[in-house]
Amino acid sequence: MILVTNDDGVESAGMKVLATALETLDSVYVVAPDRERSAVGMAITLHHPLRAKQVGDRFYAVDGTPVDCVDLAIAQLLPESPKLVVSGINHGDNLGHDLHFSGTVAAARKAALLHIPAIAFSMTSSRKYHYETAIKYAVQIVERVADQGIPDGILLNVNIPNLEVSDVQGIKVTRQDLGTYSANAIERKDRTGNPYYWIGGDRLATDQRPDTDLNTLKNRFVSITPVQLDQTAYDHLDMVKDWFNC
Repeated sequence: MILVTNDDGVESAGMKVLATALETLDSVYVVAPDRERSAVGMAITLHHPLRAKQVGDRFYAVDGTPVDCVDLAIAQLLPESPKLVVSGINHGDNLGHDLHFSGTVAAARKAALLHIPAIAFSMTSSRKYHYETAIKYAVQIVERVADQGIPDGILLNVNIPNLEVSDVQGIKVTRQDLGTYSANAIERKDRTGNPYYWIGGDRLATDQRPDTDLNTLKNRFVSITPVQLDQTAYDHLDMVKDWFNC
């Protein structure tokens, strides 16, 4: 059994075509937010109850975050624990520091924290989405994961160029780009003269080495980045111990 979720919402075309394609490999359950919940990261709902509505056969909409969807699916909605959790296909890439904010990646991270193999799929934004390309590579990657498995504590973050199949150069295993975003807030005034803000930012200088997820996608390759859950900076443990003589 495969659990499919996303952060673009239950009506997302990318998620629907992915779920349909994966049904050729195994039974599929879809549990996804009832509306778009992009960029919510690992947020969970603690201050009001969650509600799940069945909107189709093995298809549920949840009034919560992507992480809520994974938790609720595994704890209550699915008849058994899934063999694999797949998040996406996200409308827009998730590269570099996006991994810290992405709801798509967060859903996969939650599954990995529960010791379930997980993959996040994203595709470059465009007015037209080449879903046939995304499906070709998504099915290939899922088949390989089903055969080989993913080590505990690891998830795969996959980004696919939004191109025709013939224009994609292949697959490369990459690392997370180290470029970040600028801090930016646009101030405006409401009708009463009080300020409000739109936050955002531009991607700053990227890591110029060619093996990053960002540069690999620019070069028309599918990027697969193994992402680890353990964020401990082991190389700096001794430094901090020295600060406190411990």
